[in-house]
Parts: sequence; C-alpha cells; structure tokens
Amino acid sequence: MSEPPGAAVSLAEAPAIADTPSETLSAQRVQPLRRPGRWIVTAAVIVLVAQILHGLVTNPFYQWDRFRYWFLRPTVLDGLLVTLEVAALSAVLGLLGGILLALARLSGSPVLRAASWTYTWLFRSVPLIVVLIFLYNFSALYKTLSLGVPFGPAFVTFDESRLATDMTIAVIGLSLNEAAYAAEVVRGGILSVDQGQHEAAAALGLPKGYQFRRIVFPQALRSITPNYVNQLIGLIKSTSLVFYVSLLDLFGAVQSMGSTYPGDVVPLLMVATVWYLILTSAVSVVQFYVERYYARGATRTLPPTPLQKARAGLAGLRARLSREAAV
Repeated sequence: MSEPPGAAVSLAEAPAIADTPSETLSAQRVQPLRRPGRWIVTAAVIVLVAQILHGLVTNPFYQWDRFRYWFLRPTVLDGLLVTLEVAALSAVLGLLGGILLALARLSGSPVLRAASWTYTWLFRSVPLIVVLIFLYNFSALYKTLSLGVPFGPAFVTFDESRLATDMTIAVIGLSLNEAAYAAEVVRGGILSVDQGQHEAAAALGLPKGYQFRRIVFPQALRSITPNYVNQLIGLIKSTSLVFYVSLLDLFGAVQSMGSTYPGDVVPLLMVATVWYLILTSAVSVVQFYVERYYARGATRTLPPTPLQKARAGLAGLRARLSREAAV
C-alpha cells in the first residue's frame, strides 16, 4: 500500500523514490535524523543548571536580602567607579604601550628589538602584585627624581612621593604589565596580515606610517580585537589587586565592608561577583560589535546581531507553525 501524501519519508528510502514524480516528492517531507545522545546531554545540562539555580535561590547561606541591601550602596558604587577608572586608563595606556613595543620588536634596529623583547620578557615574568608593591614602595628607593644629562647636572628635580598617589601607582603598574601582553597581541595581529598587502603598499610608494595606519593596522585589528578583549577582561579582574596598594576599588570596598560587618561577608562577595560579571559581559558585547565592524570585506555575510537572530527565530517559528497548520 502506498504512503499517503505528506507522510514522512526516511533517508534510507530515498533511492526507492528516485523515480517518483516531482509533484509527489514536493508533498513529502524528509524525516530528520534522530540524535538521542544530543537530547540526553541537553536534558542532563538542563537538570544540572536547574539544580544550581535552585541551590542559589533557596540556600539561606547567600543571604539575598543583604545582597539587595549592599548591591547599590554608595560605598560599593564608589569602589565600582574607581575600578572603571583604573581599568579604562590602564587599558588605553597599555594598548598604546603595546603598539609601540610591537613596532619596536618588528623594527630593523637591533637595539629596539632587544629593548622590546627584554621589557616583554621582564613584565610577563614578574607577578602583577609584585610590580604594584614595588611601585608602592618606590619612594623608599628614590626619594627624588630628576631629568638631565646622565652622569651630569640635573635640570628638573621633583619629589616622587608627591606625584605617586594611590591612583597613579595603580594605573602605572597595571599599564606596565598590560603593555607587555598587549605587545604580543599586536605583534601577532600585524604578522597575520598577508605579506602581499605590505608588498602592494610598498610598490605604491606609500610612506611607512601611512601603510601602517591605513592598510596594515585596520586588517590586523580583526585578529587583535578578540585577543586583546581577553586581555581587557583579565585587566578588569586584575584591578582587584590595587586594594593592596591602599586604593579602594570594588574589591577593596567589599573587603573593607566585610571587615566591618563580618556577618555579611558572603553577600558582599556575591555583590562583587555580580558587578564583575556585569562589567565583563558589557565588554563582551562591545567585542561582538567591534569584531562585526572589522569583519566587513573579509566575510561574505556579517554575523547576525542578537536582535537579528531573534527575528529570524520568530520568522522560522511562524513559518513552521503555518506549515503544520496547513497539513
């Protein structure tokens, strides 16, 4: 007995229907391949996530009422602003320093290459907390700083302790550390640009600076952006170390309040955790749109935005429901 029009047809039956008229084939649907393993893993993940959420919501140890009390307290928000300020300044200065170090590493001067390599090796080898503590006690080693002729007279002399505020120490320490890692990210991005681009720019007689600004660096940003955003996320979390140089950032404010209110240590740590999650999530969103911008001309179609994905999903759901209603 023949199958009624619209009946499901498995892939195994495809050779048997090769001679079927096109009108009949258009009315039949291919049965999708079953993947029981995928459904089992999906169900296990859903159950696991539900259990974690249930534990977070119902466990009284987290003290969610105290979490709500502390989340928007002025002390916490002031620490959050300090974290944002330190992270923003360090990210900009670190990236600029990384670009200069990368260019020095790729230059034809052996002195610049050696200096860049030594700097990168040194600051990638020394822990950040050591750098911050060393800078915090820098005035004990050099009470005054001067500018002048080496081994000769000094033209300008100033007191280091007056310039080195807690904010300055934190920004300088994070920037020095960040520049060492950013240098390798930028250097890798520059090396990822096809050599033909360099040769074509040189054949046109373009100045080196113009070649870098308008041809090489924009293409290198496609490779630099995702890698440097990882560094930026790490930088945001590394700002928690500035608490050890007497700067009350977000983590420092939470630690200070936890010492004053020992019964609220857990909700205060949850407040810091949620704020760090918000900051890193915002950076990830910016990363998506920056990568999408620089993907123009490199891909046939740009990756859809979350709104476009939602619209496409709704359109597909409406089409599927209309087909099932028609059957």
